[in-house]
Amino acid sequence: MYPEIMVIPMREELTRLGIEELRTPEAVDRALNARPGTTLVVVNSICGCAAGRMRPAVRIALQHAARPDKAFSVFAGQDLEATERARGYFTGQPPSSPSIAILRDGQLVYMMPRRDIESREAPAIAADLKAALDKFCAKPVTTQ
Repeated sequence: MYPEIMVIPMREELTRLGIEELRTPEAVDRALNARPGTTLVVVNSICGCAAGRMRPAVRIALQHAARPDKAFSVFAGQDLEATERARGYFTGQPPSSPSIAILRDGQLVYMMPRRDIESREAPAIAADLKAALDKFCAKPVTTQ
């Protein structure tokens, strides 16, 4: 684990976007346990692909019209128990950091693991994330 002072800017890069950080297993359960609606979960990391690719891609994608009802993050390698608990909600997926998940009504519907992040640039990652937000988070248009 790195000294907290080193990871504060990495945490704040997501919290400034309105993403709530979950630092304990109990906080993860309160946030994710069968929550109605759509939930974005970002598994943050200290690695370079999180800094130069994943976090900038999340920032770009969250400027999109389709947005999740809630957005949370856990920090792999720092908040170990919270990260492990969050990964428990990613049914059938191996541990991966960084990664981005979308849950609908508490069930995993989308997962972008590290392998889809580490070799691509932020705009391409953001484009895939926006497409997932459109598919899983867009609100139906109602007409009067």
